[in-house]
Amino acid sequence: MLKPGITGHEETVVNESNTAAAMGSGSLPVFATPAMIALMEKTACRSIAEFLDENTGSVGTMLSIRHTSATPLGMRVSCDSILTEIDGRRLVFSVKAYDEAGLIGEGTHERFIVTNNTFLQKAEAKKT
Repeated sequence: MLKPGITGHEETVVNESNTAAAMGSGSLPVFATPAMIALMEKTACRSIAEFLDENTGSVGTMLSIRHTSATPLGMRVSCDSILTEIDGRRLVFSVKAYDEAGLIGEGTHERFIVTNNTFLQKAEAKKT
């Protein structure tokens, strides 16, 4: 059952493909802010997946985060999420990212529960 308090945890390693230089968000070989954001969304999304009805999913709609410390190539980055609020189909998460030296980013992430087919039909309708 979907309820506040559900937690998630995901990890990655900083490599050439997730640096600021590779992702275009900067020119240095450090963990990119877009990569941290993707890890935060992935962590929240996966944490609730097993609690959703068949043919439903969740989509990210808002992020308010701070990236407070750079992480060099080769270091492991982890993310923890906690579902803090449920308001109908709107879900709010607290997200925090860490490297092996400590906290590197934190904030709030919002997701909405959607019916997958209906959501995709609305997106595809934009083409016509």
